[in-house]
Amino acid sequence: MQAAVTELPDPQLRALADHYDAAVAEKRRRLALGGALLIVAIAAAAWMGEVDLAKLAENFWRFPSYFISIAPKLALATLWTDLNEWFWGIKRWTGLLLDTILIAYVGTLLGAIAGFALCFLASANLVRSRAIVFVTRRFLEFCRTVPDIVFAMVFVLAFGLGPLPGVLAIAIHTTGALGKLFAEVVENIDDKPMEGVVSSGGDWFEMVRFAVVPQVLSNFVSYALLRFEINVRGAAVMGFVGAGGIGQDLIEAVRKFYYSDVSAILLLIIVTVMIIDYFTEGVRRRLIGQERR
Repeated sequence: MQAAVTELPDPQLRALADHYDAAVAEKRRRLALGGALLIVAIAAAAWMGEVDLAKLAENFWRFPSYFISIAPKLALATLWTDLNEWFWGIKRWTGLLLDTILIAYVGTLLGAIAGFALCFLASANLVRSRAIVFVTRRFLEFCRTVPDIVFAMVFVLAFGLGPLPGVLAIAIHTTGALGKLFAEVVENIDDKPMEGVVSSGGDWFEMVRFAVVPQVLSNFVSYALLRFEINVRGAAVMGFVGAGGIGQDLIEAVRKFYYSDVSAILLLIIVTVMIIDYFTEGVRRRLIGQERR
C-alpha cells in the first residue's frame, strides 16, 4: 500500500521555505553573536590577566626542558645501580605515601559523614523551611569554595605541623563538595516511596531512613569514592604547607634542586594515584551496574 503524498500550492510552499530560511538565518546570527561575545570575553580576560602570548611562546621551551632535567640518567649496563641511586629514599617515601593516603582516607570519611548528614537539610524536597535549606546550602558553598590548601595553612598555624591540618582541611572541603552532590541526588529521587512512608504514619527521620536512603545510597558511595581519588591528589599537595604527607619531601626537593628526587617522588605519586583510580573506578562501575539492574 502506497502512502499518499499531499501536494501543497506553490504560494504555501514558498511561504514555508521562506520561514525555514528565516529560522536558519536567525540561528546563524545567534551563533555568530555568541561566538563574537565569547571571543571578546576571552580577549578581555587575557587583557585583564596580563596574558602575554609572545612571552609564553618565548619561554614555552622551559616547560619540557624542566622535565628533561629531572629525568634520571639510566644506563643498561648499570641499570640496577642507577635505579637504587634514583630511589635511594624509597622506604621513607613509601611511608610518606601511606601517610598521604591515610590523610585522604580519613578526611574523605569525615567529610562524607558530614555531607551525608547535611545533604538532607539542603534538599528542598525534604525540608519545607526555606531558611534551613538556604543556610545549609550557603554553609556547604563556603566549605567547598575556600581551597583546601587555604584551610590547611590556617590549621597548620592553629595546630602545628603534621597530618592533622591536612585531614581537617580535606574533611571540610569534602563536606561542601559531597554535601552538594548528595543533595542533588536526593532532590531527583522518586517521591512515591516518601509518600508511602508518611501516609503509613512515619515521621521525617523514618521517611529519610526507609524511603530516601535506599534510593541514593549507591550514588552516595560512588561519589564518595570519586572524591577519595581527588583527595589523594590533594593530600599530596598538603605537604607544601606542612600538613603532612609526601608533599613535604617533594617541595623540599624542588627548593633544593634535587632533580632526581623530584622525579622519583612524582613517579611514586603518579603510580599510586593511578592504582587507586583503577580500583575505585571498578567499584564505582559495579555500584552503577547494580543500581541499573
